[in-house]
Amino acid sequence: MNKYESVVIISPAVEEEGMKSLIARFTDLINSEGKVEKVDELGKRKLAYEVKKNKEGYYIIFNFEAKPTLIAELERNYRITDEVIKFIVVRKED
Repeated sequence: MNKYESVVIISPAVEEEGMKSLIARFTDLINSEGKVEKVDELGKRKLAYEVKKNKEGYYIIFNFEAKPTLIAELERNYRITDEVIKFIVVRKED
């Protein structure tokens, strides 16, 4: 299993309740074939440039271990989730 870091930016229109359910959903997905080590909620931040007509977004960072096959499924879930306005998954070096 490899170590990964995923940064997800969520729309500022999402309520706190919706935010918790999104974090739980992504955490459960990662835990299905891997292990979440840490979830950092950085809160609402101003974006460097406008993304999908949003000037700010909620930043969440997932640090986890998973098999490479999980990454495609995780990214697919990010893409089909309307609240996610931007994301990136990076493999961390050992």
